[in-house]
This record gives sequence, structure tokens and C-alpha cells, in this order.
Amino acid sequence: MKKVAIQGYRGSFHHIVAEGIEGGEVEILACDTFREVACAVEQQRVDYGIMAIENSIAGSILPNYNLLQNCDIHITGEAYLRIRQNLMVNRGVKLEDICEVESHHMALLQCTDYLDKHRWQLIESADTALSAAQLQASGSRTKAVIASSLAAQLFNLDIVAPDIHTISDNYTRFLRLDYCDRAVEEPTPCEGGGKASLYFKISNTSGSLYDTLGRFEGLDINMTKLQSYPIPTEPWHYMFHTDMEFSSGANFAKAIERLREHGVEVHIYGIYQKGKDL
Repeated sequence: MKKVAIQGYRGSFHHIVAEGIEGGEVEILACDTFREVACAVEQQRVDYGIMAIENSIAGSILPNYNLLQNCDIHITGEAYLRIRQNLMVNRGVKLEDICEVESHHMALLQCTDYLDKHRWQLIESADTALSAAQLQASGSRTKAVIASSLAAQLFNLDIVAPDIHTISDNYTRFLRLDYCDRAVEEPTPCEGGGKASLYFKISNTSGSLYDTLGRFEGLDINMTKLQSYPIPTEPWHYMFHTDMEFSSGANFAKAIERLREHGVEVHIYGIYQKGKDL
């Protein structure tokens, strides 16, 4: 059984993604922060890590780009998970018994329309799955939590109201992270198509970004994301993260060659197959 580092706890959405990628059960190393996930992968204490990178509603998780940049990890896969929130209670508790609802603040926000119909006290917690585990341990007959269906299964809870999220098409993109010794290796494309994530750093001059993007012309590369983020040591200077899909590994390699010949600093986070919806 593979050992996987995730941010959060057993029963979290990261846990669902880990099992979806692996195709079965995994041993979970629960981490409080994304940095701890990256460190566990760097130190090879796990087979790989799972890290959320962006949400279709909330956007990118910018601090995680810094982890990709600064840690000895690389991207070897991705997956997309539809976020489904459920109201759950201890066995036998009824909807009318509920006085308070606890969950992570983002989960509470995602379920505002449903929660506004009730006069429950709302309590923020550190993690949806942690709230589920604590509810089971407490035996409370008046508290409910919002979490995944996997959390309900793991902690023997009843779902009294499924799919209470306001926006049905709410997806989070997750990355699979493996150890990479950057001193001796850089990912290289295969013969066929695929997807790549990388950053490039350019001079802070007029037209430099336009000129850089022009290097991809004629290579049949679809840039699916272009995200600027600040360079901490250089105020008001930025790097650009990009995800791109390519039909030819040779064309992708040519694009990187063109960038570097033009004096552009490039670092490839990973080359992998386009992810599926779980």
C-alpha cells in the first residue's frame, strides 16, 4: 500500500484524491500545512504527496507555487475533484435536533445559501474531516458538521442533507508530487503529447512578456494557465507560472529551447499526462 502525504486529515478531499489517483486505499500521512507535505516528499518519508493548487471559484493557491519553486519536488500527475459538501451528524440525530454546525471556513462559505435557511450557530474549524472525527468522538446529539461523504463513512456518521453546496460546478485541481533531485535531473517530454507546468522569469521592461509568449508561435502549444506571482526578494518583480498542453514532445522541447536562447530563465516543475475528473 502506498504512503501518501496530504494536507488535512483522513476523510478530507485530499484523501479522496489520493485514493482516486492510486485506484484504491492508501496509507495517509496527515500534515497540518502544505509545506509539511512538501517536506515529507523531499525527505522521502512517503511515496508521493497530494497538494491542491487551484479552485474553479476561489482561484490559485499562490503560496503553493513557492513550494514548487523552492522544494526538491516535481509534478508527476494531476486530478480534478468536484467538491461536494454534506451535512452529517452522529447516528440517530435528526435535522431538527441540530443547534450548531462546524466546519472549515471555506466549507461554510460554500454552503451559505443552505445554511441561511436555518438558525444554527456556525463554528469554524481547521479542517472538514477533523470536524467529522471530533464529532464522532464527542457523541454530540445537537451538533452537525459539513464534510465529504468519505468522512461520513470513516467516522460512522449519518448524512442528513447531501450536496448542500451553493455552486454545483465547484472543482479543485490537485497535483501529485514526487521527489526530484534538482541537482541532477530535469523532467523531459515523451514522444507523444502531454501537459507541462513551469515558471519563467523575464526582465522588467516594456514588451518583454509579449516577446516571450511569441516564442511559442507555430508549435501547437495550448497555454491553459498564465499566473503571475511576486518574487519575495525583488519587490514589484514577478515570475510567471504557466500550464501548457502539447501534442508533440519535440515541439515542447523546442519551445523551452527558444526561451532559453532568448535569455529567459525557465524552470520546469513537471511533465505529466492531463488529469481526469474523479
